[in-house]
Parts: sequence; structure tokens; C-alpha cells
Amino acid sequence: MNYLRVSAAALLALALIAPNTNAAEAKPNPVKSGEPAARKGKWETLFDGKTLTGWHIYLKPGQPVTEKWVVDDNAIHLTQGGIGDLVTDKEYGDFELEIEWKIAEGGNSGIIFHVNEDPKFKATYQTGPEMQVLDNERHPDAKQGRDGNRTAGSLYDLQKPVTPMAAKPAGEWNKARLVISKGKAEQYLNGKKTAEYQTSGPEWDKMVAESKFKGWEGFGKYSAGHLALQDHGNKVWFRNIRIREL
Repeated sequence: MNYLRVSAAALLALALIAPNTNAAEAKPNPVKSGEPAARKGKWETLFDGKTLTGWHIYLKPGQPVTEKWVVDDNAIHLTQGGIGDLVTDKEYGDFELEIEWKIAEGGNSGIIFHVNEDPKFKATYQTGPEMQVLDNERHPDAKQGRDGNRTAGSLYDLQKPVTPMAAKPAGEWNKARLVISKGKAEQYLNGKKTAEYQTSGPEWDKMVAESKFKGWEGFGKYSAGHLALQDHGNKVWFRNIRIREL
């Protein structure tokens, strides 16, 4: 008699538990099986603060940089123009770049990416889009173009800034960030987003068609290439440069 009572109690308990167990199993799993978590590359320092190792003058690979681009107080310093843009030895496709820059009064420069170092292109900007480096207060470029699309931090001559006037005055350090991943780019200056755009496709083609780069053979056509620091003839400084491939 006791045995039967225990068995009945046990069966009743199982009957009550079973629906809850099945319901738990029926809940969707938020983690997709077989799909690894996204991994980003390790940060790579592009400037050691002492030498220009890893860099060369555009179209002069393998030749040491001996003048005008110098190392000054842990920064890359263009002392005077006329030598050419400084480019990385290595090429990059999808990446996250962090870099600090300081421009002289009345100065103009740029950070150019996806540069194709083919001799048929005489300058880095013939292929690579540019994140503008500028003294907004004194350089005329700030008032040219359309809606501020030539001001510091902008995608030069292609898109008006998402956040206008994010730059600090000439002589002060600015922190820039550029992220390119899966056909999309974002630019930041001093923690503020200044540009967001597709790097190819109809939206990109429309921007190019409405810019000074309309009809340029190789402009914005490459999904990977060198990074360049522009020699625009004015004094400029760059430091704390690092990158990670995405």
C-alpha cells in the first residue's frame, strides 16, 4: 500500500515537471551554433616615435626618407613641402586607424587611404579618398567646396561633416579615428563622428560624380591600399599612430 502511494506521488511529480522541461527546451537559443564570435586584429603601431621605419615617400619604396619629413618630439613632422606624401610600406583593406595630428597656422594636409602606388598615378589623392587636415580658421579651403565638405575631419570634397567644426585650432593636437569595414566607413575627430559613407556602390558613385574627382580614372576604386600623410606644402605633425586590421 505504501509502495503504491509513493509511485503515484512520483508519477504526479513527473507529470508536473515534464511540461516545464519541454517549454524550456522550446525556447530559442540566442547564440547561433557554429557561428564564431567576431574577432578583430591586434593593434599595430605604425610609428615608434623615433624613426620613420615602415614608411616611404610615395613612388619611392625602399629609399630612406632623409629630409623634410622628420621625427620631432615623438611626432612625424613635415618641416617644409615639396618632397611628396609619406606612405606606409604595407597596404590595408578593412581597418581601424587612430592617429593624432596638429596643423600649423594656415596649413593644409590630409590622411589618405586605399592608395594604389602605381606609377601611372602621380599623386596619392588620385586614387585614395582623404580625411581632411586643415586650419579651418585661416585656410581658404574651409569656405570652399559645399557645406563644409573641405573642413577638418570631413571626407574631402565628397560629404559635408556629420558634426561640423569638430577640430581644435591650429597648433593644438586633434585625435582622429577612421574605421573601414565591409564596404562602410566612419570618421571621427576628437570623439565626434564627422563622416559616414559607403566606400563603393551607387551612393559612393553619386558622391564622386558630384565632386572634383568626377571622371578620375582610379579614384576610390580600390578596396585596399597604402595609408598616406599628405605633403600639401605646409607644416604638419602626426603622432600616436596605430592600426588594427578588421
